[in-house]
Amino acid sequence: MTNPLSRVDSVGYNEPGNTMPIIKSAIKRVRQQKTRTARNLATKNTYKSLIKEFLKLTEEGKTAEATKLYPQVQKSIDMAVKKNLIPANRADRMKSNLSKKLAAKPAKKAPTKKAEKKETKKAE
Repeated sequence: MTNPLSRVDSVGYNEPGNTMPIIKSAIKRVRQQKTRTARNLATKNTYKSLIKEFLKLTEEGKTAEATKLYPQVQKSIDMAVKKNLIPANRADRMKSNLSKKLAAKPAKKAPTKKAEKKETKKAE
């Protein structure tokens, strides 16, 4: 039988400040916790990076590309909800805000001198 304390090194509990579990089931729980944390972080980073990319595209006015990216953003947010990483209401709010940004018309540019002259001629 192997020493259960020897497996703790691979788990990362030999680092300073961490207490080492001695019981086998506790050691296994630490291993599971480590893999689950890594998996959750991957999912969280995916949806956050997609949202950032989507917002960047909408701010730049690239609505065609943002429209293509929107279903991926929705899917990644829904996956985060499914894995209990974010609450469902927060996800709905995020998706709603993102769709509003996609539907929003780009801001009008400041009028040029030619446009101002045309407006003054029309007014006269």
